Amino acid sequence: MSPDSTLESRPADAAAGRDLEALLGDAVLRRDDHLNAPGFVIRPDAVQRVLETLREDAGFDHCSCVTAQQYPDRFETIYHLKSYDDPTREVSVVVPTAVADPVSESAEPVFRTADWHEREAYDLVGIAYEDHPDLRRILLPDTWQGHPLSLSYDQAQPQVVTLSEHENPIAGDEHDADSETMFLNIGPHHPSTHGVLHVKAVLDGETVVDADPDIGYIHRCEEQMCQNATYRHQIMPYPDRWDWVSAGLLNEWAYARVAEDLADIEVPEYAQIIRTMGAELSRLASHFIALGTYALDIVGEFTATFQYAIRDRELVLDLLEALTGQRMMFNYFRLGGVAWDLPEPREEFIADVRGVLDGLPAKLEEYHDLLVTNEIFQRRCIDTGVLEPEVAKQYGCTGPVARGSGIDYDLRRDDPYGYYENLEWDVVTEPDGDNYSRVLVRMRELEESAKLVEQCLDLLVEWPDDDREIQSNVPRTLKPEADAESYRAVEGAKGELGIYVRSDGTETPARFKIRSPCFSNLSVLPEITRGEYVADLVAAIGSLDCIMGEVDR
Repeated sequence: MSPDSTLESRPADAAAGRDLEALLGDAVLRRDDHLNAPGFVIRPDAVQRVLETLREDAGFDHCSCVTAQQYPDRFETIYHLKSYDDPTREVSVVVPTAVADPVSESAEPVFRTADWHEREAYDLVGIAYEDHPDLRRILLPDTWQGHPLSLSYDQAQPQVVTLSEHENPIAGDEHDADSETMFLNIGPHHPSTHGVLHVKAVLDGETVVDADPDIGYIHRCEEQMCQNATYRHQIMPYPDRWDWVSAGLLNEWAYARVAEDLADIEVPEYAQIIRTMGAELSRLASHFIALGTYALDIVGEFTATFQYAIRDRELVLDLLEALTGQRMMFNYFRLGGVAWDLPEPREEFIADVRGVLDGLPAKLEEYHDLLVTNEIFQRRCIDTGVLEPEVAKQYGCTGPVARGSGIDYDLRRDDPYGYYENLEWDVVTEPDGDNYSRVLVRMRELEESAKLVEQCLDLLVEWPDDDREIQSNVPRTLKPEADAESYRAVEGAKGELGIYVRSDGTETPARFKIRSPCFSNLSVLPEITRGEYVADLVAAIGSLDCIMGEVDR
């Protein structure tokens, strides 16, 4: 995007951009501002210096997302940086590389989360990163030919994906001769991996020496499918299928936010309230299944906690089905609002929602009795899987995983959207950073989501009948301005769910990048499991609450 109207129309942002440009000095080649962030095009050999300067001197300590893409004349990597203290402070660091030699410096020495993000960029787009500690494919098999999101990729070429022989990853390493070091495959078809996750674990007896999460078993080309779909009608059904467990309204909102930003679409206040209510019902559904499956992992609580949690999730899904017409893949949001108003009879639906909320406090007491005060559960979870706050920030962790480490970061409050800034609620944090803390955060967030839904209901009941506008007037065909770029995010059930879109002036995106909270959260698994027992590794996996459909996309 050319440096034009965006920052000039916002003096504060323009001043901030000039200050940053002066701070970065000769590393900046030119400006390339995005719709919601100042952008700087820098030399590919200055990546680490620029990112370290922005982190240490300007407070951009959150590498939120890394986007790679190809233009006809260059490759490009974009590091989307934010501040954990104020996520509305954003900056885009754009790194161009030549088509003939797409190599730039790795950001991994500055932000550990860039390890996985740059591996994905190499895998799908074909950009190489010098100084990267482990530059290999992450989603596609090692034997895959070509890079699917590069312009030169031949989609018709045959792919012969051979089964490579398993090699011992610790061969040649120096170990104590008396140790019992072994290599253990966990998953991808193991019930405690919560999906097709393969963990390559190196053990010394029962102690985890290292754990390498191996992902990509359910990669479905979601970004490319969105790039082939139209903004107005065809993209919205896809987000439901990323994190299908958290109920897709949270996912749909991520796409709605970035598309409405690009097309400058206003959403009616009444529709914002319905969106907020539906999103918090989705969060309830997600946290219920997270608690139930975690109890199953830790103490084998199938007969009580798991079944209670699934029962309560089903009650929430009944409400979402009544609202949207579907039980799993909702496709309820529309650009500019929602598909339709509350179901009729309206009073009956509102009474049903209140009925579920009224029964929640007693049920949460049951969960506390079954889990929080359970001595076995405590021994499995307290002081295991400890994630220190600075490590969480280095890996770009968000959501309950970050808040369980005391990081007070929640986009609903810190980068307000929808109707959240008009409602009363609290961001939940726990200080200890262990598996137990992450469970406590989700349990307490159930109460906060219920408070938000209750307030939305009160507003919807009192709303005048003749002012129930569910959608703004949106053109049948949307064609955002060519070269407009925007990264927008919402607070999903698992954390920051963001989307970067670049427009080329047509009705389909030129680039559509999904920032999955599960992707970044899962990358921290080795850090919280080294030195733990194998059983603690299982507990740590469950505490991250990752859905592999969203990790792989």
